[in-house]
Amino acid sequence: MTLIDRILDLAMMPAGELPAPALAMARFSLFDWLVCGRAGIDEPLAGKLRQLADEEGGRGTASVFGGAPAPARMAALVNGATSHALDYDDTHFGHIGHTSVGIYPAALAAGETVGASARAVVEAFLVGAEASVRIGMALGSVHYNRGFHQTATAGAFGAAIAAGRLFGLTRDQMRVAIGLCATRASGLKSQFGTMGKPYNAGIAAANGVECARLAALGFTSADDGLMNTQGFIPTHSDKPDPDAAWQSPPPETFLFEDIKYKLHACCHGTHAMIEALRTVRGQDGVGIDDVEAMVLHTNPRWLSVCDIKAPRTGLEVKFSYNWLAGMVLEDRDTARDDTYTDALATDAGLAAFAPRITVDGDPALSDMQAKGLLRLKDGRSIAFSHDLARRLGEAELSAGLTAKAKALLGEEGERLRQAVEKLDRLTAADLGTLVGARA
Repeated sequence: MTLIDRILDLAMMPAGELPAPALAMARFSLFDWLVCGRAGIDEPLAGKLRQLADEEGGRGTASVFGGAPAPARMAALVNGATSHALDYDDTHFGHIGHTSVGIYPAALAAGETVGASARAVVEAFLVGAEASVRIGMALGSVHYNRGFHQTATAGAFGAAIAAGRLFGLTRDQMRVAIGLCATRASGLKSQFGTMGKPYNAGIAAANGVECARLAALGFTSADDGLMNTQGFIPTHSDKPDPDAAWQSPPPETFLFEDIKYKLHACCHGTHAMIEALRTVRGQDGVGIDDVEAMVLHTNPRWLSVCDIKAPRTGLEVKFSYNWLAGMVLEDRDTARDDTYTDALATDAGLAAFAPRITVDGDPALSDMQAKGLLRLKDGRSIAFSHDLARRLGEAELSAGLTAKAKALLGEEGERLRQAVEKLDRLTAADLGTLVGARA
């Protein structure tokens, strides 16, 4: 089968055939996405995008984080960027992309527009997210390493499929939506550290809604926007591998089940290092003043993302191994977003510690692994390592996400958790109420 046929089979999969473990993770992602979006409402970029939505006007059919309802495409744009503003949302390392922030905004906007159930929104998200991961894997690591932001590129296809399911597209119309998305998807890693990075997530969501809606209206497109001669994948990857996502595990197993959630308010590529150093700190009592030098080994792809040597803003600190290592060794709270102030970027102690750290790329390490060595002033050396691939049990994951929600939103975080637990009794409009209300 061709890649487009496989993706279409996935896009049209009956809801009753969706695997229960993957649906459970999609519910966790909904909770986490709502928390991240609500926590991002007061970020400057969110206010600017709500202003843009107000200026453009239109029929408000979909809810906006902290703002007035807007047309579906614009609501998806605002909500995608707002929920990625803190860079605290989930990541799938199979293709190095944030799934929820690009796909849930499209699913919810489409779901509200057609009056769908909340469960249908979650199911559409799951199918879109799975398609996004598999398309991202077909693009291969070279796509990401060349500078494309998978959240926005592969993610846009997932958003189009999610919205298309809720708009009731036929298989032929879904093919059109994917073809249109092939000429619409965009997003570059050069935006990292600026408002442009969360904007990329909004672009994915908005593009998905637009392409799905145009397909519903009878638009036409290339028959195979993914793999034809000048399709998206051949033009955006030097080493495409359309069979990659269908080799292991088998197609009936959803790769989305390996989604990872952030419990630190910084780039996910730094989390393995943070967890490893937290372990050293807890077991050996090592502090920043004890360390003579540190060597960190990480997957080479993170060197162009998380290795900002001298961050200028709190946002750039989130992408700085050197600064974050010092923060962990000083017992600073990396889980709270309000830790990452602009003043932190000029902290004298962290600035003095940063040059003691050497960061090397090691292709033998996966995207979720980090290891290294601390050389202490007393002559001792301590090796450290961590692998984020370990799956958390549902109880452990629920506890971690609830703690994160309360840290970001206080009691509102607990109310969101309780609402998502009642998901099967909710409508898309009910979810929209959770999105749109001011705290």
